[in-house]
Amino acid sequence: MSRTCAYFVAPPSPYVYLGHERFIELARRHGVEIDIKPFDIGRVFAQSGGLPLPKRAPQRQAYRLVELERWSSFLGLPLNLHPRFFPVAGDPAAKLIIAAKAHGVDAALALSGRISRAIWAEEKDISDPDTLAALAQAAGLDGAALLAASKGDDVAAEYARNTEDAIAAGVFGAPWYVFEGEPFWGQDRLDFLERAFARG
Repeated sequence: MSRTCAYFVAPPSPYVYLGHERFIELARRHGVEIDIKPFDIGRVFAQSGGLPLPKRAPQRQAYRLVELERWSSFLGLPLNLHPRFFPVAGDPAAKLIIAAKAHGVDAALALSGRISRAIWAEEKDISDPDTLAALAQAAGLDGAALLAASKGDDVAAEYARNTEDAIAAGVFGAPWYVFEGEPFWGQDRLDFLERAFARG
């Protein structure tokens, strides 16, 4: 019997970037399928009381930078603490990832990883259509065709549905994982998530 982990992602999140490849590796190692669900974190914040980064208290913003630098060093992942294009709208990138699912979950996961690296390690604007098309092309997809598909009504409907699923699941941040009904918030909970995978 196949087991599936829901993977709620908000493309602009640095924590999605930090955890993405590790999550994919441990899911594959334990034979767990991934259901990637890009969602609108702004709508989720509105429901859960979360605040966008510029509205958070100064001490929270300061500690966030300490944690990001700490995790970047620990994982050996390059991360620009002050990327040129951040904050940035995540909707276009999220919809591109959803459109990529038509080519398989692996394609969507690979594109999601490229998008995360683009903002946090490569100083690229993930809200720019040309940038998104180029990232899709680099992931082995037809960038122009995928960009066009990402603007379709079916993709918009799935994005809205993912966001409603996130709200229903009690999501209040990203990344967020749900496995066999149990929620896990953040890439720093991946050890606990792996234990849940291993229990199966």
